[in-house]
Amino acid sequence: MSEQDFDRLRRAMVSNQLRPNLVTNVVVLTAMDAVPRERFVGEAQGALAYRDTIVPLGGGRGLNPPIATGRLLDAADPLPGERVLVIGAATGYVAALFAAIGCAVTAVDDAALIARARLALGDAAGVNVVEGALAEGAPAGAPYDIVYIDGAIESVPPGIITQLVEDGRLVTAILERGVSRLAIGRRAGTSVGLRAFADVDTTPLPGFAAAPAFSF
Repeated sequence: MSEQDFDRLRRAMVSNQLRPNLVTNVVVLTAMDAVPRERFVGEAQGALAYRDTIVPLGGGRGLNPPIATGRLLDAADPLPGERVLVIGAATGYVAALFAAIGCAVTAVDDAALIARARLALGDAAGVNVVEGALAEGAPAGAPYDIVYIDGAIESVPPGIITQLVEDGRLVTAILERGVSRLAIGRRAGTSVGLRAFADVDTTPLPGFAAAPAFSF
């Protein structure tokens, strides 16, 4: 596919997928219209980049559908200059979007995907790419105004919450009985109360299983 083809698909993503599905934040729409999503998938997957589906990245991981990314970014309401932690950065697409908005971004993932993210991001300004365990976040760069967990999890580890500023925003997808629900919450003391606002398929992230419930 040509660069013009991808430009057309990107504009269609914004007008046909994002705007009709409650993504209204102008800075989010502008960033998603500007960042070439095809750069963050495999060479043979370019045609899948703008479809409303998870794009497999290997190892059980995937690039989330545009609508999931758009709704989570819209809910996070990022502002230029804010400090953002992207957990489960994968190949770096969401980190690139936050950078396009003007945020200072720390992006964390495992060794294989972080290597791909570094290549895809190139010399993108404002992005610090970190290799590490997803459930540990990136405490060295804390505190963050926004924590964006890019995938479906069962629970948020307490150590992630402490990396947020007080009243900082956390967005993710919560797995509830096999259903992926986009959710947002704000830090209040040592906790984040998450509110689900949409059911959208997202790729599960490893390392975020809920603690076993105690039973008699």
